[in-house]
Amino acid sequence: MSSSVRTFRVLNRCSHSLQTSRLRCQHVAKRFNSTKVTEEVKHGSRPRTVFSGIQPTGIPHLGNLCGALLNWVELQKNAHSDDVLIFSIVGWHALTLPQDPKTLSAARRDMMAVILAIGIDPERSILFHQDDNPHHTDLAWLFNCITPVGKLRRMTTWKSKLATSRNADESEVDESLLNAGLLTYPVLQAADILLYRATHVPVGEDQKQHLELSRDIADTFNHTFKGKPRLFPLPEYVETPSRRILSLRDPTSKMSKSAPDVDSRILLTDSDTQIQSKFRRAVTDSTVGVTYDPVGRPGVSNLLTILAACTGENVLDVAKRFKSKGLGDLKAEVTDAVVQLIQQPRAEFERLRDDPAYLSAVALQGATKSRLIGEETMKVVRSRVGLT
Repeated sequence: MSSSVRTFRVLNRCSHSLQTSRLRCQHVAKRFNSTKVTEEVKHGSRPRTVFSGIQPTGIPHLGNLCGALLNWVELQKNAHSDDVLIFSIVGWHALTLPQDPKTLSAARRDMMAVILAIGIDPERSILFHQDDNPHHTDLAWLFNCITPVGKLRRMTTWKSKLATSRNADESEVDESLLNAGLLTYPVLQAADILLYRATHVPVGEDQKQHLELSRDIADTFNHTFKGKPRLFPLPEYVETPSRRILSLRDPTSKMSKSAPDVDSRILLTDSDTQIQSKFRRAVTDSTVGVTYDPVGRPGVSNLLTILAACTGENVLDVAKRFKSKGLGDLKAEVTDAVVQLIQQPRAEFERLRDDPAYLSAVALQGATKSRLIGEETMKVVRSRVGLT
């Protein structure tokens, strides 16, 4: 099918299904019009609304794929037909650190192409750019007005982000250099989640504290601006199965696109030859054999973790398979597994990357749906705080 035909079909669906989408999104937004919502969510007897977001930081690496994106695909695959799945490319969050406008614009399109390439279906899930829905920042401002600064200063990630941006140690960071956006972005994150009255949020271990803040903000709003039924649920944490993927050159640190050594990461766009070369040079140790010991043997353990993430096995079971094998066998098998994991989405990404009209059409469709849900939430918010 030609790109123009695909684009036309998406735009046509977006136009003709607007009323249907409005009715469905109003239904989603009104799910919480019941005083039994807490018990229903607790016991899993009602449909879920799942929200997750990812920053447009360019081509994702293996850690991004295994830690977040492929879990989105699993959520979509295993979701109940009544569950609402909302996935967002969070452009406003990217601005907490300096960005080149042209690079950011390209990264937004690339991330949309990546998410589609790995298997997210825009007809099943709502996929959109956060910055295409103004309700996110509207709700974030209100939440800023009810969130104590002391809570934000206790967030564990803001100082590390500032340190990373300046290639410095956290102990060397001057807090006076902190910009307001970097301090308050957890509040925007809460708005991202609560705008859709999400009941479940898949986040990594390092973001759990932010989800707790979202729950605190939801609870504060519900008690400050009372009404029946309560407006915001307290979103639940959805544990992601994959362990953290570490750098191939420094297995004491997370895999990162900002690391100076390009051999430290596997990118979605890496060729089979590049993947093989990077794993061949991956840091291990001089101990004979293969064992899973994250503290004593971080490099070997990282390779076992990557292989387990690719095959869906338990990492300890993977380690048992290599009990009588050597590091060369492990590197060869993990290389093959990663090549197999990446091949198809890499090809699909390259195809979609060359079809900006289709990417824009998908983004428009997702933005339309997300705005309809957000609009219903903000009507209630404005009424309860007195802005109507």
